[in-house]
Amino acid sequence: MSEPLDQPASRLRRELGLAGAVVIGLGAMLGTGVFVVFAPAADRAGSWLLAALGLAALVAYANASSTAQLAALHPQAGGAYEYGRRRLAPWIGALAGYAFVAGKIASAGAAALAVGVYAWPDQQRLVAVAALIVATVIDLLGISRTARVTGWLVAALLAVLGLVVLAGLSHPADAAAASAGSPNGVPVGGILGAAGLLFFAFAGYARIATLGEEVRDPARTIPRAVTIAFGVIVVIYALVALAGLNALGAAGLAGADAPLAEVVRAAGWDWAVVLVRAGGAVAAGAVLLSLVAGIGRTGFAMAAQRDLPAALAVVHRRSGVPRRAELAAAAAVLLVVLVGGLIGAVALSAFTVLVYYAVSNLAALQLGPAERRGPRWLMVIGLVGCALLAANLPWPVVIAGTGGLAAALAGRAVAARVRSRGRGRTEVAGR
Repeated sequence: MSEPLDQPASRLRRELGLAGAVVIGLGAMLGTGVFVVFAPAADRAGSWLLAALGLAALVAYANASSTAQLAALHPQAGGAYEYGRRRLAPWIGALAGYAFVAGKIASAGAAALAVGVYAWPDQQRLVAVAALIVATVIDLLGISRTARVTGWLVAALLAVLGLVVLAGLSHPADAAAASAGSPNGVPVGGILGAAGLLFFAFAGYARIATLGEEVRDPARTIPRAVTIAFGVIVVIYALVALAGLNALGAAGLAGADAPLAEVVRAAGWDWAVVLVRAGGAVAAGAVLLSLVAGIGRTGFAMAAQRDLPAALAVVHRRSGVPRRAELAAAAAVLLVVLVGGLIGAVALSAFTVLVYYAVSNLAALQLGPAERRGPRWLMVIGLVGCALLAANLPWPVVIAGTGGLAAALAGRAVAARVRSRGRGRTEVAGR
């Protein structure tokens, strides 16, 4: 049995409808990943890239199903952090929260750096800092403005990706290029590793769940928004992967620094290269915008439960936005931008996000028959899939991510013990 919903109906302002929630989900998923991950994924899976994409989509769909069911029942900010606390144990919820915050800070840093790489490679960190400042200011103005701006960015990005698909499918590579990089047999480890990287590009659907206290009629809106956004993304990614393999072959796609730009160049559409690079910057900007919002809301929820400093659990009266939490998130992302790297940030984000979704699936498995809106076996697929994909990421990332999360939980335990001793001394002094 789950505990009753004893919190207020919403601590934030509910002003997002279905369209706004779908747009934010699309902006979170349809971003940096589609411009970055297909090359390293093709390097690992070769011509089995579509199989890896299908596996990543299956795991992501199972996770999306679990997330949507839980978000409809617990429409509070925080996503799997809230679900883990309510359905499993407070420390498991805290694990999900730390994984989300760490992973999304790394992902936001990667998105900001990607803006710089695509827009002005010689000054990528300067551009990244400027993009982070702009995204933070927009988010501080309120979630409805975030959805509106994200909608403009998504529309522009869809046009660019449509151009890439047309170019790639209309100009196939020669036979030698198409056959290069095709392994003999089925590279199971390569497919799993590629799927783990490709999962990074799907992971943004949880952004809808983290906005649970700002969505109108969340029991209906959140599951529908997750399903619609996810379905659109699967179709788009499949088309982009087909276009890349058709135009460059597996080896050519794996060796491209800017794979989608290389697709249009291979088609002889040199005039479109600038548009695709601009699209990469726009995509990264859209992701950055939604990430700062999502990190801030999860930080707000964790601060309200004392898993982060309580000072972050403050909502601005005029905008209805947790401004302190968002500013703290922006400061952490700034640190990644100044000292981190793009590829390492992507790998770390993939690992921690898979941990986050594993908690979602564990929590969903606790749902009773009257609460479930989908089969339990789909939740099991999500849980096992998260474990397999995470285990096949680079081992240095797995070790660093595991150690960091363990350290965060240890710090939480120490802080709780200190607070407990402080309360004990106060009670003794009051007697």
